[in-house]
Amino acid sequence: MTAVESLPATPVVAAPAREQVPARRASAADTVRAYVALTKPRIIELLIITTIPVMFLAKGGVPNLWTVVAVTVGGYLSAGSANALNCWVDRDIDTEMRRTRRRPLAMHTVTPNAAVVFGLVLGVLSTLWLGFAVNWLSSMLALAANVFYVVVYSMILKRRTSQNIVWGGAAGCFPTVIGWTAVTDHLAWPPAVLFLVVFMWTPPHFWSLAMRYREDYAAANVPMLPCVAPERHVAWQMVLYTWATVACSLAVWPIAHTGWVYGIGAAVLGAGFLVVAHQLHWQARKGVSGVALKPMRMFHFSNSYLALLFVLLAVDPLVRRF
Repeated sequence: MTAVESLPATPVVAAPAREQVPARRASAADTVRAYVALTKPRIIELLIITTIPVMFLAKGGVPNLWTVVAVTVGGYLSAGSANALNCWVDRDIDTEMRRTRRRPLAMHTVTPNAAVVFGLVLGVLSTLWLGFAVNWLSSMLALAANVFYVVVYSMILKRRTSQNIVWGGAAGCFPTVIGWTAVTDHLAWPPAVLFLVVFMWTPPHFWSLAMRYREDYAAANVPMLPCVAPERHVAWQMVLYTWATVACSLAVWPIAHTGWVYGIGAAVLGAGFLVVAHQLHWQARKGVSGVALKPMRMFHFSNSYLALLFVLLAVDPLVRRF
């Protein structure tokens, strides 16, 4: 006799049939919004902010309007390609994380095959567009950034090492170089130092977000540093990278021959960035953890810091000309 059979008989009441509501068919507007979401527009906004100001710096004033438009369009296509392909690679873990479960592939509003085709088409278009409309050096740099983000970061590093965002974040540094080469068609030291600014800025920026969503990354088995190290250690690493970021930003002053607007502005912004980073570390040392640590304060401030720093790069040559 099974355990089920040994239970006393109880009347079975059939549950009322649930009314079948036909699924709403996606409209053309819904489809367009889903494909736009695959490109992650909010991330691309930050990439554009680190591209166009460098064009002002390279020109020593206002760059050619057509070049700015061409770089913006090509940059969006290239970054959109990388982001769409990243969504395809991460489609399994995106469903496990609160922060990403509303992405198109996680919501099944776009099929995996369609996302791959979309990402590859954008990549080809961006390469050709930048090559013919700007120059082939900028085009190849954008293609390298795309491949690095999708293959090196998304496919190799992200799920294997807690240093994933340190090295993988290099993909987000390429816009500083592309903005320069779009105007000059050659490489130089100023964009290389700006590359380092963004490279050093990325870990404290992203780790603060990962601290807030640590449970998400743990559930998805992604070894972000906040998932595998104590918060005190993570906060200290963020302080070190913040100091490196500020040092590189100040090095731009003599290397790029910027004026007092950038120099003083970078010093003030850097001081604020360091204060926020040290406050986070002090709180972690006192034993504060989780949401009470307020890591998103660091995240939002880091966004403002980078945006304003690059705005100074654009304003500085304009002030010096007058």
